[in-house]
This record gives sequence, structure tokens and C-alpha cells, in this order.
Amino acid sequence: MEVILEVTLEFIRAITATLLLLLLGDFFSTFLYHVPEHVFGKFHSIVHHGKNRSFLHYAVLTRNPLVMLDGILGAVPYFIFTPWLWQLSAVGTIIGLLLGEFHVVWRHVSILEWKTPEPFKSWCDLLFITTPERHWLHHQNAFAAYGDIFSFYDYPAQRWLTFLRFVRRKFKQLNQSSSSKTISV
Repeated sequence: MEVILEVTLEFIRAITATLLLLLLGDFFSTFLYHVPEHVFGKFHSIVHHGKNRSFLHYAVLTRNPLVMLDGILGAVPYFIFTPWLWQLSAVGTIIGLLLGEFHVVWRHVSILEWKTPEPFKSWCDLLFITTPERHWLHHQNAFAAYGDIFSFYDYPAQRWLTFLRFVRRKFKQLNQSSSSKTISV
């Protein structure tokens, strides 16, 4: 009985670590890297939203360092939580990292005209998991379909995007007005 209880607890810890890694990693990657990069940076937009973008061509075939760097920067939030979650469950943490990497590759197969099988797509929609088709919407329109793994981050990410764009405009206005005052003096 004691062995069954210990196995059950380890199973629960592994599931918890996996889910926390994916939820926290996607949250921080979306809100601290991905959305701000769309507003303040050019790097992500050039790599993933330019006219000649192709995940398969860029990241896999050419081993373009810029794409690899963008991927690493997007993955940093997952790795930040790894030491903490490792204490909860090493197995769950490894599974979370593997599932996260699998999802990166899977969500970019849309470039190959992948169609998610309807029953699987229905389950993904039910669980708010981003499918390749949904992620392709983001590649086509950089202001839509946020949340790399979980689609429920889309709405708050769009609100965050709107707020950050407002901050950027205000900052530019302040900067322009202070520059014009300096020039006229």
C-alpha cells in the first residue's frame, strides 16, 4: 500500500511539474519576450513575420543563428523554472521540456501545409492548445493568435500588446517634443 501511495504521489508531482513548466514558461515567454519584441524590437518580426520566413528553412536547414537565438530567447523562461520544478519532479520537468520542444516543432509544420486531424484538433481546442493552423494565423498577422502553447493567452497578450504600443507611442512623443525643444533653444 505504501509503494502505491509513493508511486501515486510521484505521478502527481510529475504531472504538476510538467503543467507548471508549460503554463509558466508560455506565460513568461509570451508576456516578457514575444509581445514586447513585437512592439520594441525588430528581431522576432524579421525572423518570423518577414516575407521570406520559413521555420523549416531558417531554423532546421540553414541553422540560421538569428532564428536559433530567437528560439533560445523564447525558451529562456522555461529554463528559468527548471531548477525549481526539478525539486518537485525531475521526470515531470524533463517531460515538460520535451513537450515544449515538441510543440515548437509541431506548431511550425503549418509551413508544410499540415492539416491537424479533426478529432485531435477538437481535443486541442478543448484544452486550449495551439495547433499549427492557429499558430500560422500569427505568422500571417503578427497582431493575432498569441500564446505559443496555450491559446488562452491570446486575449490578454493582445491587450498587453495594445498597452505596450501605447507606451511606445507616448515615449516617442515625449522624445520628439524634448528633441524639438532642445533644437529650438
